[in-house]
Amino acid sequence: MGMDTWKLKDNQLTKTFVFASFEAAMDFMVRAGRVIGEMDHHPRWTNLYNRVEVWLCTHDAGDVVTQKDYDLAAALDAVFAGDQRN
Repeated sequence: MGMDTWKLKDNQLTKTFVFASFEAAMDFMVRAGRVIGEMDHHPRWTNLYNRVEVWLCTHDAGDVVTQKDYDLAAALDAVFAGDQRN
């Protein structure tokens, strides 16, 4: 899974993760929350049933996409890939 699954729109990286159920989506958010906390870079995200929508930009840099956002996107993809193996 590469960065080609993320879209750059309005100075943000964005992606929708889709899961088999609401519970799987919430599990992803909990797992991702640990990684997000470790990286100290917090996304805007929403959950609606089996979908988690994520928007990334760096507020401290003037609300533009920075390397921090690409790093977090890759980390979220890794969490998602791990969830899909279970």
